[in-house]
Amino acid sequence: MIKELIVVEGKNDAEAVRRVFPGADVMITQGWGLTNAQLAALAVANRRRGVIIFTDPDPAGERIRRRLAHLLPGSRHAFLPREKASAKGKVGVEAALPSDIQAALQAVRTQGQSSDTFALEDLLQGGLCGVPMAALRRKRLAALLSIGYANSKNFLWRLNALGITRAEFAKALAQLEEEK
Repeated sequence: MIKELIVVEGKNDAEAVRRVFPGADVMITQGWGLTNAQLAALAVANRRRGVIIFTDPDPAGERIRRRLAHLLPGSRHAFLPREKASAKGKVGVEAALPSDIQAALQAVRTQGQSSDTFALEDLLQGGLCGVPMAALRRKRLAALLSIGYANSKNFLWRLNALGITRAEFAKALAQLEEEK
């Protein structure tokens, strides 16, 4: 049972989540169609029981995630890789398999105070930026860490803001190397 309020973009996303977690409380953003009253309700829910931001793995979903993350400090984040959220020309939570939705919501990450644990040189040393295939390596590492694909700058922010430890990073990087 998920106690937090799950925030998704659309009605079909909400239905997909409720098929996997029938008792889940879900709020729909309608894109960025949230009113001031809804934003206030989200802030209260975040303080009292927590909020999980579960947006689509597309540019619009990422913009909504960033805005909500800024407004809801300490919120939790669930990510679906784009390839697991694509079907019949659609990209989003609604297109994902129930097992992938369940896995994403069981691997949520809590946004905390951004740390300085990771720096650009960590990405460079890990072959995650500045080299051919860096984007593919970030994509795979993001899946291993359950933090969603991002460009180098946003990947670094996610590592620091979502509480990834050096040990988790090293283990996932070693697993990535083994997959070659």
